[in-house]
Amino acid sequence: MGLKTGAEYRELLNDGRALYIAGERVRNPNDYAPLQGIIRTVSEHYDAFHKPELQADYTYASPADGQAVSNSFLEAVSWPEIEQRMTGETLRKEATYGMMGRMPDFMNAFVTDMRLIAPHVLGHQDKAFAQNAINYYEYCRDQDICLTHTLADPRKDYSKPLGEQNSVRMVKEADDGIYVTGARMLSTLAPVSHELFVGPFMPRQPGEEAMALCFAIPVATDGVKFISRESYARGRSTYDRPLSERFDEGDSLVVFDNAFVPWERVFIAGDITAHNMMGPSYPGYLALQAAIRGRAKLRFMTGLAVKMAKTLGRSEVPRYRELIGEVLGYNELADGLVEAVGREVQRNAVEEVARQSDPDFNLVDLAQETGMLFASPSRGMVGMSTLRFFMPFVNTKVNELIRLMGSSSMVMTATEADFNHPDIADDLETYMSGANVGGKERVQVMKLAWEAVSSEFGGRQEIYEIFFAGDPFMGRQLHYQTPKRDIYEAMVTRLLERTD
Repeated sequence: MGLKTGAEYRELLNDGRALYIAGERVRNPNDYAPLQGIIRTVSEHYDAFHKPELQADYTYASPADGQAVSNSFLEAVSWPEIEQRMTGETLRKEATYGMMGRMPDFMNAFVTDMRLIAPHVLGHQDKAFAQNAINYYEYCRDQDICLTHTLADPRKDYSKPLGEQNSVRMVKEADDGIYVTGARMLSTLAPVSHELFVGPFMPRQPGEEAMALCFAIPVATDGVKFISRESYARGRSTYDRPLSERFDEGDSLVVFDNAFVPWERVFIAGDITAHNMMGPSYPGYLALQAAIRGRAKLRFMTGLAVKMAKTLGRSEVPRYRELIGEVLGYNELADGLVEAVGREVQRNAVEEVARQSDPDFNLVDLAQETGMLFASPSRGMVGMSTLRFFMPFVNTKVNELIRLMGSSSMVMTATEADFNHPDIADDLETYMSGANVGGKERVQVMKLAWEAVSSEFGGRQEIYEIFFAGDPFMGRQLHYQTPKRDIYEAMVTRLLERTD
């Protein structure tokens, strides 16, 4: 089939899914008013692939039939191929200003990572699981599927081990598939996606084989319910809510009640080694996509700070010039990190392709050597370091700048309806104007700033960025265990042991 249009994407949403939002059963997302903005945005994403001027940057030819498909599925191994991915993803992320962490590119990169490691990781015991993963990747690529995912275990008691939580687990195995029960969260973009990917996130321990699962199913699967948070989009104008009315992806708890998953959609079932080594083995297409998305948002938020400074007459004040200058410097670092992540992904991809046909490669031995934390003792972690440390830091930094820049101007804002009211329109233009801008334009900029950092949409964005790559505490613990810790300590030991 190749590329979908926005209309085809929307048509597939009418599948009778069990979606619940704000106490309402939503059978067809196309008919639910709060979802119309995000559906329109995703539709525009799909339609953009059909624009002749974007095809070269957005697509490549599917190996299956030569049809144009998104280059977010490209199994990039050479540097020119990595650059092709980076170009397309940069343009697509800037089209939504970095505000959407789960546009289709995200899961497209996820399943492409999975495809590259399928032969020697997912299939290290049973090649059927590897073939299932490869077939599913090709299905998503050639049918242009919009995927959501769910990774995190719901924790009812953080003092208890994962095995005692309510996570998804296999409750029955049959000739034609498995049955699963439990829950997962946070399934972002779930209300407007076609398929659900359930993948590894938290490591599993011996005795937790029933929870060592990876599979994919249609959103409208019997025994699967999505319970979403209330929508931040409530039908207001895009003047008043320029972000939430366009980019509210939605987040869902996914509940499985004896749901059936056919074997051909199962990629891991009870294999703790494959489950724990899947993520560390990824070449990193996912990390590269996420870094590019984070950079796009940083660019936008920096531009917002610049626009605010000009609107409020603060662009010539040394204090604010210094603060903006610092953030502009972080943008340069972000460019360098994206380039570095791309180089790292290329090296990792070359390594994983070689492992596919290496008769001496043994996943169990590697897992024992690295404690199931790393895919190689020497592999770098630039991508994950960018996502765990740099992006959350700069996001918090630029948010603080915008709050400081806007101060009370972000609070005292009129609505579009106020500016259209004949009794008060002139007053607003007179008393709410800015430096060289009218009142309506100044308020529009301030409303954007408010929504970006202080509204419920902005608050969710900040939490999302901080926890994007998981619990920051756990991330730091993982980095502590990198073999490079010993390499760096050895430098000190060499100096101390010198006798000159």
